[in-house]
Amino acid sequence: MSDVLGRNLALELVRVTEAAALTAGRWMGRGDKEAADQAAVAAMRAVFGTVAMDGIVVIGEGQKDEAPMLYVGERLGCADEPKVDIAVDPIDGTRLLAMGQPNSIATVAVAERGALFESTHVMYMEKIVVGPAAAGTIDIDDTVLNNLRRVAAALRRDVPDLTVVILDRPRHERLAQAVRDAGARIKFIPDGDVAAALMTSMPGTGVDVLLGIGGAPEAVVAACALKSVGGEMQAKLWPRNDEERAAVKKHAIDTTRVLTTDDLAAGDNLFFAATGITDGELLRGVQYFGDGASTQSLVMRSRSGTVRKVDAVHRLSKLNLYSSLPLD
Repeated sequence: MSDVLGRNLALELVRVTEAAALTAGRWMGRGDKEAADQAAVAAMRAVFGTVAMDGIVVIGEGQKDEAPMLYVGERLGCADEPKVDIAVDPIDGTRLLAMGQPNSIATVAVAERGALFESTHVMYMEKIVVGPAAAGTIDIDDTVLNNLRRVAAALRRDVPDLTVVILDRPRHERLAQAVRDAGARIKFIPDGDVAAALMTSMPGTGVDVLLGIGGAPEAVVAACALKSVGGEMQAKLWPRNDEERAAVKKHAIDTTRVLTTDDLAAGDNLFFAATGITDGELLRGVQYFGDGASTQSLVMRSRSGTVRKVDAVHRLSKLNLYSSLPLD
């Protein structure tokens, strides 16, 4: 079996997200998004350097002149093989963490070279996401009502039984009204649509569908996880301003194209890891106690379809023996 499946990088990547969560978690509720993000980025970068791979960041903190670490094009890892592409979201829900609110997580996705969708000019996407039981029922070009009816039928429920998660933004007022008119319930979230997308596919979260416009990089990260659990995403690029609309015209980008889960994250050998920073429906957040801390993480691989939930206890003083990170 090991010869068929090969090495599971996700089991090593969880150390990356754990380090980010442990350092960023100190900033919970302190109102400083930038400091929290910097802590997570520095932790991720340090631990990435210990992973035996030749990785290139294709989704990260920005271009090289915008970010000192985890910038697009940065090479990570300490080996020549395997050659992989990396998508990172050091904190999905930075504002959630800064305000001490639920569902802030640290995430990493890794795929074979060239497998991840790159959106250089348009940074937002319109999305619809469902879990494995409703996969194959959605159509982003159809109405909200028709989509919810099909999802409800697949789940053997009525539409009023469904819970739809939507980012709380003025741009979603008409979308929210359409969901209300259909009779479904709405869970509004202030941020964190990677976690929200995963909630549609994880039991016990109470979320059935994600609808609305969110980040394009977050869509790619979420797609890597959805490939492991059998969930489905459809997305379309959504230019947010005149600059992006001009880029669409200049580069002849087709914003009517429906991007599937496979378009966003191609292939069957994808790895995903996420660690909770603040408590939420998806994961428990970091809990500190004396010389230690506990974390809870998700570890996924698409080829085997295995999803692991990892509960870990960390001795922070011991970690500092081989780490330059201020973990304690």
